[in-house]
Amino acid sequence: MFTGRDELRESGIKDILKKSSAFAWLVLQNSMVLSAAIFITLIGLIIYLHFVKIDQESLLVIGSMGQVKDVVINEAIHMQKVVYYLCILLQDPGDPQGVSEVVPLFQSSKPRLDCLIEVYKSCQEILEQRKTALQSSGIK
Repeated sequence: MFTGRDELRESGIKDILKKSSAFAWLVLQNSMVLSAAIFITLIGLIIYLHFVKIDQESLLVIGSMGQVKDVVINEAIHMQKVVYYLCILLQDPGDPQGVSEVVPLFQSSKPRLDCLIEVYKSCQEILEQRKTALQSSGIK
């Protein structure tokens, strides 16, 4: 025989079970929506990579290259066409005002001028930050 307290406890348990099953249903529904969003994103990424394919990307850092003095955009005429390319000017160890070597970048890819300008601006910002940091620390 149930007492009033047992009935109250049983109705409380039933109420908790109803709420928890509703919560589980919401979680299941939300996880289905999340799974669908992830699936759609993956399909979109696969389609994007299929049409906008990157063959190869690499970064070459040479520690023995020396001190970078500046980065410039140079131009050359090749087969009756003006070709722009980005170059690193290396500082001459014997003459701080001189240039010891000119190192061309992107030799095989030949990016357009607008792309080179973006890279040039980024490099100039980095060089300026380095110059400011060296000046604030007292190193010349």
